Amino acid sequence: MAIILLDTCVVTDLADADSEWFEWSASTLEDLDCNHQFVINPIIYAECSVAYDTIEEIEALIKALDLEVKPLPREALFLSGKAFVNYRRKKGIKVNVLPDFYIGAHAAVNGYKLMTRDKGRFATYFPTVELIIPFH
Repeated sequence: MAIILLDTCVVTDLADADSEWFEWSASTLEDLDCNHQFVINPIIYAECSVAYDTIEEIEALIKALDLEVKPLPREALFLSGKAFVNYRRKKGIKVNVLPDFYIGAHAAVNGYKLMTRDKGRFATYFPTVELIIPFH
């Protein structure tokens, strides 16, 4: 069974049925479901946790989407998301480059496909990663 790493944008699409990209994300996952396992990593977990007030809420989403999270203490992942929220409240400058590189490298090293809406950096810096993107 092939493994697909879901980018943060895809998980957040699936969490909100009213999102602009919900239909694409949901139908793409449905089309791939029979032959693939869907996973996220600690970076994606932490990025998604920013939208939730409790760890129970993010855990319910992960369970509902039947995603596997690769090992790291989830409490630490959640805490890192909360630290990011505090950083932003203090007017920190958001730079989204490093998380994308962690995600792309994870897919490249493990031979995972990557489902994302953000083709740019992934295609440029990780050309061996098979991307599942809109209008592909």
